[in-house]
Amino acid sequence: MTTFAGNPDDILAQLARLRAADAPTHGGGVLSYVYDSGLAAVDELAAAAMLAVQPLNGLDPTTFTSVAAMEQEVIAFMRTLLGGDTEAGDAGDAAGGDETGAEVVGTVTSGGTESCLLSVKTARENFRGPGTPRLLAPASVHAAFHKAAHYFGLTLELVPVDADGRANAAAMSKAMGPDVALVVVSAPSYPHAVLDPVAEIAAAAQSRGIDCHVDSCIGGLVLPFWPGLPAWDLRVPGVTSISADLHKYGYAPKGVSVLLTRGRDRQRSQYFATTAWPGYPVVNPTLLGSKSAAPLAAAWAIIKLLGTAGFAGLAESCRRSTAALLETVAGIGGLCVVGNPTGPLFAVAIDDAVPAGSRIDPHHWADRLKDYGFTAQLQPAFTQPDGSVLPRTTHLTITPVTESRLAELQHAMGQAGDDVRGVPGIDPRQVLGAIDGPMAALLVGEAQLPKDSATARQVLGAMGLGGTGDGGGLPAAMAPVLALVEALPRDVTEWLLTELLAGLVEP
Repeated sequence: MTTFAGNPDDILAQLARLRAADAPTHGGGVLSYVYDSGLAAVDELAAAAMLAVQPLNGLDPTTFTSVAAMEQEVIAFMRTLLGGDTEAGDAGDAAGGDETGAEVVGTVTSGGTESCLLSVKTARENFRGPGTPRLLAPASVHAAFHKAAHYFGLTLELVPVDADGRANAAAMSKAMGPDVALVVVSAPSYPHAVLDPVAEIAAAAQSRGIDCHVDSCIGGLVLPFWPGLPAWDLRVPGVTSISADLHKYGYAPKGVSVLLTRGRDRQRSQYFATTAWPGYPVVNPTLLGSKSAAPLAAAWAIIKLLGTAGFAGLAESCRRSTAALLETVAGIGGLCVVGNPTGPLFAVAIDDAVPAGSRIDPHHWADRLKDYGFTAQLQPAFTQPDGSVLPRTTHLTITPVTESRLAELQHAMGQAGDDVRGVPGIDPRQVLGAIDGPMAALLVGEAQLPKDSATARQVLGAMGLGGTGDGGGLPAAMAPVLALVEALPRDVTEWLLTELLAGLVEP
């Protein structure tokens, strides 16, 4: 007879206490990370579908054939939604295409990062140019492509974007050479929600025989229903792959995404296969081997439940709320929207056109907005490779549930603006000036102290960011933290943030 160490009810009660400290995943209070359809039936069906496949191992769809059947149907749905059933010229012949160049095939992955990694891995495997392959992307490209270049040994070249956050097609085209393995564009970009000029950049890539990936991880299940957009998906000649996350505007639990690729032969380079060991043949289309089938089952079930019309209706709710909130920002003196956002997300910055005493720092605004029950995402100022600076911003992602709290959110946005109008943004130099001794020299790159865990913890403590190991460590106001990110050399910031995050989960 098995003896249990704990009581199931007590364990679940403990889990409930832990969950009580989390940011809310439903209700529209968190304006990033979570995507709430506002429909209880969607969540209930997803949970039931996940439970039904809980024991399955997605590693082998020949043993668990339901995995293959669900993945096939999800890919078919996404292929139609993203224009993969439409002929797009000879796009498949750029590099590694099959005989017809028209077939679009795909893979369900564990999330947008894996989809992006696999798109880069595929391009690297198909690369036939000279030297170390380059990954060419606008500076606004998602950080997943930084990770992909690092993991797979490509040189990442970031091309500065225009002041509105949009990729510059002429600059991107000029940077394309025989050593470029992949060009990436965003539909839309995450930081500023800007739709890159996909057709122009893809055409330039195609003319040079270079693959072109569209990162539509955040937009892939909502932009097909957004009115008035130019072609941005697989309908565009020259687009050879596209990624879209089902755990964003597909409303599935984390983590499930789709990577679609034009041309079977091109896509087969995504796979890893080996029989060079005495065990079973290993053939993986993804980075993971053994994997849960639960997110796939949830996404498959939600697609069956909602269908194209259901997703269209939810996208329309997002569009109405986004339009209303953009109008709200326009009415808040001292704030402005960055660029021309596309889809249900946008970023706000200081309006430099008004007198200094009337300006609103977006980071102070976001910190104050939290006091009214809404959590937005702070983004630091960013210096591009050419020295131009994209301003600090606050990012908001809008979901269908936002419409049920629209008036409350609009009031909170206006009130938060009134509360911090005229309060100067935190000067990063002032933050550094408050830290004395060798720590300050280290932070600005003028000291040779060891960049080890012990030193990092000392620095974090000096900056008021201690508390590692207890699940804490972050202050209530995030504006000072983002000011430090802006001020410090990037290698120092990355070192310190690594230690901060690692400490949160150390026993």
